[in-house]
Amino acid sequence: MKFNTKIIHGGQEHDLAYNAVVSPIYQTSTYSQSTPGGHKGYQYSRSANPTRYALEKAFASLENGKYGLAFSSGLAAIDAVLKLLKPGDEVISTVDLYGGTYRLFTNIYEDFGIKFHLVGMKNPNTIKDFITPNTKLIWVETPTNPILSIIDVMEVSKIAKAHHILLAVDNTFATPYLQQPLDLGADIVMHSATKYLSGHSDVVLGGLVVKDKDLADRLYFIQNASGAICGPQDAFLVLRGLKTLHVRMQRHCENAKTVAEYLNTHPKIENVYWPGLKSHHNHHIAESQMHDFGGVVSFSTKGNDYNAAVKIVENLKIFTLAESLGGVESLANHSASMSHVSVPKVEREKIGVLDSLIRLSVGIEDKTDIITDLKNAIG
Repeated sequence: MKFNTKIIHGGQEHDLAYNAVVSPIYQTSTYSQSTPGGHKGYQYSRSANPTRYALEKAFASLENGKYGLAFSSGLAAIDAVLKLLKPGDEVISTVDLYGGTYRLFTNIYEDFGIKFHLVGMKNPNTIKDFITPNTKLIWVETPTNPILSIIDVMEVSKIAKAHHILLAVDNTFATPYLQQPLDLGADIVMHSATKYLSGHSDVVLGGLVVKDKDLADRLYFIQNASGAICGPQDAFLVLRGLKTLHVRMQRHCENAKTVAEYLNTHPKIENVYWPGLKSHHNHHIAESQMHDFGGVVSFSTKGNDYNAAVKIVENLKIFTLAESLGGVESLANHSASMSHVSVPKVEREKIGVLDSLIRLSVGIEDKTDIITDLKNAIG
């Protein structure tokens, strides 16, 4: 089954009760039993819910995995992965990391005795210098947030497998439409489905996909024991959003290309980050492991001018100044004061998250209107 068909039908079946074409919302906490332990696979909705299960099957299908899990948020999904670890274990992760992930790593799990090494992974061999007998997990974002660094998943996978280390990839920015990390050797794929998978800025939800049954069982146990599940209404909304992922992502990528090329020649703009630009570091890796280059474009103003950046985001009309990304509408984010405010300024600037950096989530509006909006805001 081709991806554009799988995205609508993959892992899905008509509802057994009335043959409903769309998976119904099972808004129930519990299920009747004919005798103690006698049920139809569902006992209590924290453990399993038919609507959530339909979404989990869709997740697994799109990432070419076998087992999917749906969580209350992307960070809840990451939290479940970290609960595979124990005090004394070590994690190697990319230095340019989503602020929420950074906060979870450094402000929560470091206090529980987990050691984190945040390193540049543009050259995967850098990872080898940080591997110890206690290294249990490599956590990768690619493209990263917000600098859009590209990391070679296949090469990182070879290193991880040689040392018997789990490899998890945050695939939120790329989505399975552009990149499928399990096929590149990853053990776990994570999504903030709040973003592109849902696509309409109306739900908060996270997901994990794996191929290995033992790993899936461990993660399911953690999810059930900890209770970080999504509700059936949210699962329904993401299922609905998934069915148009392919057509949305195609337009996101087309519009982002136009935006990146425009900004790349603008005299007031200094750095433009988008993996599709030939000047982008590891552009050749992006070409090899992605089908297109995504809908996020980041840029900074000349001279690292904070006031100029603030003026731009305040003057935008089509773009909305807001947290998050991946919706059909265009959003602008001032990373230093919004998505990455939890990262210390010194650490932010080491990775290029300057006070003048703006991250654009380019929507699916008419590209002429998008460019006009940027022209008027930048001046």
